[in-house]
Amino acid sequence: MSKYKLTALVVAGLLSGCASKIDEQQQQNQLQEFVAKTQIAAQLQGQDELNWWQQLNSTQLNNLVLSARANNHDLHTSQLQLQSALARLGGQKAQYLPQGAVAVDATRSSTGNVNTRQSEANVNLDWQLDLFGKITALVDAANAGAMSQAEQLRALHIEVVTSVVKGFVSFQGNKQKQQIINLQIEALEQSIAVLRARVEEGVANELDLNRTLAQLKQQQALLPDIEYAQFRDLATLATLTGQLPADLTLVDEQALFEHAFTVSLATPSDAIALRPDISQALFEFSQANSLSVAASKALLPDISLTAFAGVLSLDNNQLSDTTQQWQVAPRIQWSLLSYPALLAQRDAQQYLSEAAYSQYQQVVLEALAQSELSLQLLVKQTQQLGYAKARYEFANNAFLQAQAMYQEGQIPYLELLDARQDVLIAQENAIDSTISSLLAKVDTYQVFNGRWSYALVN
Repeated sequence: MSKYKLTALVVAGLLSGCASKIDEQQQQNQLQEFVAKTQIAAQLQGQDELNWWQQLNSTQLNNLVLSARANNHDLHTSQLQLQSALARLGGQKAQYLPQGAVAVDATRSSTGNVNTRQSEANVNLDWQLDLFGKITALVDAANAGAMSQAEQLRALHIEVVTSVVKGFVSFQGNKQKQQIINLQIEALEQSIAVLRARVEEGVANELDLNRTLAQLKQQQALLPDIEYAQFRDLATLATLTGQLPADLTLVDEQALFEHAFTVSLATPSDAIALRPDISQALFEFSQANSLSVAASKALLPDISLTAFAGVLSLDNNQLSDTTQQWQVAPRIQWSLLSYPALLAQRDAQQYLSEAAYSQYQQVVLEALAQSELSLQLLVKQTQQLGYAKARYEFANNAFLQAQAMYQEGQIPYLELLDARQDVLIAQENAIDSTISSLLAKVDTYQVFNGRWSYALVN
């Protein structure tokens, strides 16, 4: 990463040079150019990654993703927060227009034998002229806040989708482990029945029987953990899809691990640069910068127009025979006596703006580091999967050879049990490696989420 330090400093200079309003689109374009020069994940460039989970060809998984996106309560909460931010933006834009009120009064009073009536209607307007750009800066801040909330919603979509895929893969993996353990328990029980008969006949000894019983209990002890793991995955998926675990039913789908599932990115640089955490940090920086501009504009005078218009009617309540009156008055208000407080507020907001920019830089660096780390994990898991499969093949061949040699009387039964134990461990390791490799690919899509998440929310 050090060889791109100069480029990073250039980007930093361009960003820090913005004095009034941050051009978010320009900064995103510059970031995309910067990331493209790093050539991260260039080896993964290929087909488009949109709807990448559909490579697994699972109707159950596709339905779970759709259900989670429609029913997840966190997504619904974030969507409402976004609507609230947009409403606040609309309220801030309304400050460009004149503000005021309309009042209509009718009174009737009596003093002794004298009754009096009076009615009036008034319109009061106050129009603050945005000559120095204070209102515009506040509107820009509100707009950046709404965009930041939108990016937070997009990040939550990513988390929900990837969590559903991971939960489903884990559930199916634990199902497969449970099936293999049950098969091994069945095989051990058959061996125990044979051994007991041979012990009674005096052909075998108690040592062989006890060793086999110990292996049986070892396998049986794995079942509670597997059952708990399945329920944990089911509960996770139920929560993500907005329902209770008892309401969610999943069928066994072992073909999931047989489908070709590869990591392919149409544009790796965009997949990093368009990540929602980076965009959110950029909009938060833009918001803080706009608030800093607004704090600076508060040092300047406020210029506004106030207007009053009304009618007054005496001796009736129907606004007839009225007397009209109106008034227009320009007003300049300059908080000179509050300058020390305003200067302190401006300085405080400038520090917050610098802090937001520093945070933006940190988020970019973390995104690049996560991208490279996910690629390293992908390579690691792929290599380990290859070794695990080879190990299982060798262990299985050794077990078959041990069976033949035992039947011919060339080796004792204890060596056959050792060969069985080796193949059990190798088989379990191969399954774990298969699951870990698949989850590493999901993690890679989760990290390189810039393009497919935009397509998801749009």
